[in-house]
Amino acid sequence: MFLENSRGKAVKKGWIEVICGSMFSGKTEELIRRMKRAQFAKQRVEIFKPSIDTRYDETEVVSHDANAIHSTPVPASSNILILANEVDVVGIDEAQFFDMGLIDVCNQLANSGVRVIIAGLDMDYLGKPFGPIPGLMACAEYVTKVHAICMHCGELANHSHRFMKTDGLVVLGEKESYEPLCRACYRKAQNPSQSTETPTKKQA
Repeated sequence: MFLENSRGKAVKKGWIEVICGSMFSGKTEELIRRMKRAQFAKQRVEIFKPSIDTRYDETEVVSHDANAIHSTPVPASSNILILANEVDVVGIDEAQFFDMGLIDVCNQLANSGVRVIIAGLDMDYLGKPFGPIPGLMACAEYVTKVHAICMHCGELANHSHRFMKTDGLVVLGEKESYEPLCRACYRKAQNPSQSTETPTKKQA
């Protein structure tokens, strides 16, 4: 993207956009939408995803609604800098699975005039900040937080509850392993024996 500075000269300007939220919230769908709009505008685009993510396809980025766009799987964030040559827009899906070096990679791309669009989980199944996403949110020009619908009460959901019994942080899965929950329902699911009701005071 080229903008004119105060002297009327064309300057290539880059920035970072982060799309984050829980599972089943439409992050990948929004990433694909933005990337396809860039393609329609005849911009040069390149999409990357972590090579460990083969749930739907070896190479394509695929949303839960089965929309897809071609991508390049890479094992580490450093590979993105090597492969993102002569492009206007870079898309990165499932960014939470990348190493922390992704923050510097995205900043280098943006500083060189590339529009960088990142999609990923902002929290893991324990409700903790996930991988490089918090750092990317801090340095991004634009952050879009999307929500799923809570599977227990129908309110907006921002947590990814894992009901499959395993302690590994990175467990690839879909509806057979995870469900989106709101804050209150997530707390109940994490501590089913604890009541969220405030105890009443004893009568004097």
